Amino acid sequence: MSLNSIMNIATSGMNAAQTQLRVVSDNVSNVNTPGYVRKIADQQSWASQGVGAGVEIARIRLATDRFLQAASLNASADAGRQTVRYELYDRIQSMFGDPGANSGFFSQIDSVFAAFAASAENSTSGPARQDAIWKTQGLFDEAARINSQIQSVREDADARIKSAVETANSLLEQIEKLNVEIAKATVVNADSSGAQTAQAALIDQLSGLMDVRITGRAVGGVEIRTGAGILLAGQGAAKLDYVRAGAVAAETVFNEITVIEPPAGKARSLAEGLGSGEIKGLLELRDGEAPATAERLAELMSRLADELNRAHNASSAAPPPNSLTGRNVGQSLETALAGFTGRTSIVITNDQGVALHKVDLDLATMNPATFLADLNAQLGTNGSASFVDGRLKIEGAPGTGVVVVDDPAAPTNKGGRGFSHFFGLNDLISSDQPAMYETGMTGASQHGFPAGETITFRFSDAAGAKLRDVQVTVPAGGDMTSLLAALNDPMTGAGRMGTFSLNAAGEMAFPPRPGSGAQLSVLQDRTTQVPSGVSMSALFGLGGARASRADAFSVRADIVRDPALMAFAKADATGGL
Repeated sequence: MSLNSIMNIATSGMNAAQTQLRVVSDNVSNVNTPGYVRKIADQQSWASQGVGAGVEIARIRLATDRFLQAASLNASADAGRQTVRYELYDRIQSMFGDPGANSGFFSQIDSVFAAFAASAENSTSGPARQDAIWKTQGLFDEAARINSQIQSVREDADARIKSAVETANSLLEQIEKLNVEIAKATVVNADSSGAQTAQAALIDQLSGLMDVRITGRAVGGVEIRTGAGILLAGQGAAKLDYVRAGAVAAETVFNEITVIEPPAGKARSLAEGLGSGEIKGLLELRDGEAPATAERLAELMSRLADELNRAHNASSAAPPPNSLTGRNVGQSLETALAGFTGRTSIVITNDQGVALHKVDLDLATMNPATFLADLNAQLGTNGSASFVDGRLKIEGAPGTGVVVVDDPAAPTNKGGRGFSHFFGLNDLISSDQPAMYETGMTGASQHGFPAGETITFRFSDAAGAKLRDVQVTVPAGGDMTSLLAALNDPMTGAGRMGTFSLNAAGEMAFPPRPGSGAQLSVLQDRTTQVPSGVSMSALFGLGGARASRADAFSVRADIVRDPALMAFAKADATGGL
């Protein structure tokens, strides 16, 4: 062996040792650097023409375990998902206050009933009535405030989804640039560990936003896919796109997050197969947990208002008011009257509550088509009845009062409500939209929506990915059976997603087909019921209409002005007070 060869071998050993020292130095200096991965220099001997010629560094690699890396990425995604859900859901919980405290939202419900109990015991006390009114209005105002804040949380989540999408796009672009850098270094056998470390840190950030699967490329670098297999990086950087909704209400239908998958540019929904990560947590809260909370709040307020109205309609102010104007029932008078049983009386009284004229009505045998004419004929000069824009109004002659009283032996009933209660003739709590969805309709009922009007639904899967949009046209025929058939048509309706149906109380439901997990929202509703002017989604509580009820309630304006109009008096056998 020549002296020159010996020197070359020694030099190669010194170069290899120098590289090893540099690697060790990097490892030691970055021991506390977040995201840093330890390097390993793989050393090997090399020969020239079968003769040992020294040593060389074959490659510098990161000391990673792909199984531990996958577990770490999964943990990061789960942490991102649960952290954001906890943060935003904790904000919603704080709106209600401590359930056991005296200052929380639920304690206000107790105080409302206590105020009414005190007012009923001392029905002539103006301050007691005023206290009940203030506490009732305060409760509904607080419910409206909470509902508004829940929608604000959803709006915040929507904005954070947009921000997360932009962050993901930036990370994917950087990861793909490093893929190119690593591939170039691999070709010339250069050290790419710095680029790999930087790339690993970026992937870790990306995994906090969404669950990802990483595989190595033969040319160096990585290929990244979502849990559903959508390609994000490795053959070019994917482009995520999302247009936020802006102001958010209960009825808001959000846009999809789309992914333009490289290299062909195919667009797919990111929600498809998304299992974890911050984006997943934001979607779950925005589209699932927050709306469900708002809907439960609205249902609570609706039931509370309905029970207060039930009691108020069963009583009368003393002296009785000159007129009773009902709520918008969202139906024609004939449809609203059909299906009633029992007997009730319309009583005209003097200003002291003494009965002057009484009209007895047997709702089971009456003719709904001639009800208004028959009632006006029987009232004569003592009063009048009208039905305009879905509202029934009964008015006495000047200087008289009006009382509606059911026959105790055969009280009126339709869908669990009496005549006065169903029409809202003496409601305490008013609402600017339908709040109870037990319409009392049957398949034979005329719905009142003109043929040719349309309603458009969006169906999404359990993950929030859009399945399809369906526009349904109101058919000719006019009855609920025809409307349900159009809604459930498998070709032009929602028949492939689920089944619309009416229960015994006339409430419409949409159970999805088993296994589909289809969720319904209303994209557009161009229906208007005649004569009420109510839309189909509002009448039947479709889409976000149910949750929107929470901020629709208030104590009747004339009762706020004059608490003496609160109904605590009971009619006697003659209909007087």
